[in-house]
Amino acid sequence: MLDRRRLNVGKELQPCFYIATFGCQMNMRDSEVLSGLLNRAGFTLTNKPEKADIIIFNTCSVRQHAEDRVFSLIGEYKKRQKKKMPGTVPIIGLIGCMAKNYQDKIFNKAPDVDFVVGPSDIAKIPEIIERLLASKKKEPSLFQLKIWETDGEARPEEIYHTGFYEDKKHAYLVISEGCSNFCSYCVVPYVRGPLRHRHYKDILAEIEEAIDKGVSEITLLGQNVNAYQYEGVNFVGLVELVNSVKGLKEFGFMTSHPKDASSDLFKAISGLDKLKKSLHLPIQSGSDRILKLMNRGYSKRFYLDLVDNYRKIVGGGTLTTDIIIGFPSESEADFKETYNLVKDVGFNSAYIFKYSLRPHTEAVKMPDDVTKKEKEGRHALILELQRSISERKRC
Repeated sequence: MLDRRRLNVGKELQPCFYIATFGCQMNMRDSEVLSGLLNRAGFTLTNKPEKADIIIFNTCSVRQHAEDRVFSLIGEYKKRQKKKMPGTVPIIGLIGCMAKNYQDKIFNKAPDVDFVVGPSDIAKIPEIIERLLASKKKEPSLFQLKIWETDGEARPEEIYHTGFYEDKKHAYLVISEGCSNFCSYCVVPYVRGPLRHRHYKDILAEIEEAIDKGVSEITLLGQNVNAYQYEGVNFVGLVELVNSVKGLKEFGFMTSHPKDASSDLFKAISGLDKLKKSLHLPIQSGSDRILKLMNRGYSKRFYLDLVDNYRKIVGGGTLTTDIIIGFPSESEADFKETYNLVKDVGFNSAYIFKYSLRPHTEAVKMPDDVTKKEKEGRHALILELQRSISERKRC
């Protein structure tokens, strides 16, 4: 592969950066935003970590497994680069949800990390890297500068307008940041802050910018898109505006919260010609007792009525969900209710997770009393059930 840094003959080489992304679509979009910011600042993206001057881990804190994987890879990537390029030491950054969750404690657990930046401080990263590069150049043998920025409250709007998209036909587009639901198992409100909505005019402007670059499909993102509200425009009003954008061929959205889903939304899905006929509607558990402990704000009956309403209004529309197995105190009877709900609803697909205790959440105060063996057994059962349903739906 041609090393684009070598094109500037006679000039100082442009530092290369590599981003390893973990977690949800929101993180994927954050990595694109950061790539655009770094490109503007004169850095060059590489898809080979062993050639990078800066390696950035964009992290997720939703499950312990994702965090453990990041810590393992930090050392692995550094060793790989030393082997491929002896004598070089990359600058390593850890950003995203883990950064906010653990802040400067990251440096104790992973001494190779040079900077830690939370989700709301992403705009500061180019300047942070410049400071680190200058310090490293000045004192390479004593390079120990550590920087962390995790206290930002809101992102500047301009970061969403760098024009960088990994996929040339499809783009993720953030309509809101943070979450104020405080589900008892979820760390998002603590690491991404309270719910904040972008101006619908800025959202539409970004869509038009993406279309100008050849993008024809959009996915609107938010922790709870249905809660969108800005100057009298709610989520249904927003999707109607998006549907009218010239040059856009198709769009969808995720994720919906059952307590904020409505018949008006289902009518929009059915009636808007560019909006995908699909809905991602996380149930998490089929047990009312567990739903209450999770602080989900709805009952199983409420959810099932939503599903019936959706299928009546959006004929043939696909339905997907999220499920957590092994939440604290989940009994065999609770699990059976979830299992039966999955069987009765017949989701097109489902993301099924084993409960993982998360720091700062309310659930951390509850005994994690479902054994690993029980979680794995229940997970396997419901996963196999969903596989059979998904295969039948595809036929």
